[in-house]
Amino acid sequence: MCAEMTLALLEQAGLRGELRRHEPMAKHVSWRAGGAAEQVYVPADVQDMATYLISLPTDMPVYCVGLGSNLLVRDGGVHGAVILLHGALREMHLESRTSASGVIYAEAGVAAPKLARFAAGQDLVGAEFMAGIPGTVGGALAMNAGCYGSETWQIAVRVQTVNRQGQLRQRERSEYALDYRHVALLAQAEEWFVGGWFELQAGDGAASRQTIKDLLQRRIASQPLGQPNAGSVFRNPPNDYAARLIESCGLKGKRLGGAQVSTKHANFIVNAGNATAADIEDLIDLVAATVTEQCGVALQREVRVIGERARGKA
Repeated sequence: MCAEMTLALLEQAGLRGELRRHEPMAKHVSWRAGGAAEQVYVPADVQDMATYLISLPTDMPVYCVGLGSNLLVRDGGVHGAVILLHGALREMHLESRTSASGVIYAEAGVAAPKLARFAAGQDLVGAEFMAGIPGTVGGALAMNAGCYGSETWQIAVRVQTVNRQGQLRQRERSEYALDYRHVALLAQAEEWFVGGWFELQAGDGAASRQTIKDLLQRRIASQPLGQPNAGSVFRNPPNDYAARLIESCGLKGKRLGGAQVSTKHANFIVNAGNATAADIEDLIDLVAATVTEQCGVALQREVRVIGERARGKA
């Protein structure tokens, strides 16, 4: 489709964002691997995202992607529409304030560390852990992301969502089933997070900024940030750590093609050089099977895998 036709269709639908076709998703995921998306849309704002959803065929799959830090796109690419939120839905402001607490509103495309720093700047405490989440607010809400003993939905009090019909709705925390790295809408409707309200306690902003600095230094020291990765690959099983189990099986440093179990943190798989998505997925499967066989523990994958395998692959 030529650029003029694409622009004409966008204008006809009343869209103000950017539409891309056959967009390489390796540019948009932190593993730097994977195939192309049939179409990618970067919305101008929340209302524009709603308008785009209305314009899509009702049977077209839709995927919302933030920083792509918890996502593997298979080499065969993605059939359907990918909506890129980072850099698009970026509104954030202090919604309300009392002497004891404050509420911050942040759209889904805001980077989680930015929310942590903004809160500290408002002398609000409790969001420091968000500095250790390498994703967006939307992704953190979708998977109840957390680290250092805290989770997103401990501070999220209300969210805004959009559905296939472009309807915007506010929902309370009580409308979701929440668990470790798991969030499910009780109403079982197809919706996507476009923003959230976070309630935090009043406190010492300078101390909060120091805590954020300490957490980031801890992350740098313990995680392979110098190589493309997607964060923790597996959820920690009850009363144990996935990294300990993986290392106990002698898998630290294990390599398949360009994918490798990190030598710095065993629950990270890195792109050690031109890894394909198949290399990464096959190594994930190998690690899980080995831990099950040797330790009797079935590790649950934390990263999300979408798309089709390349032709000729099982």
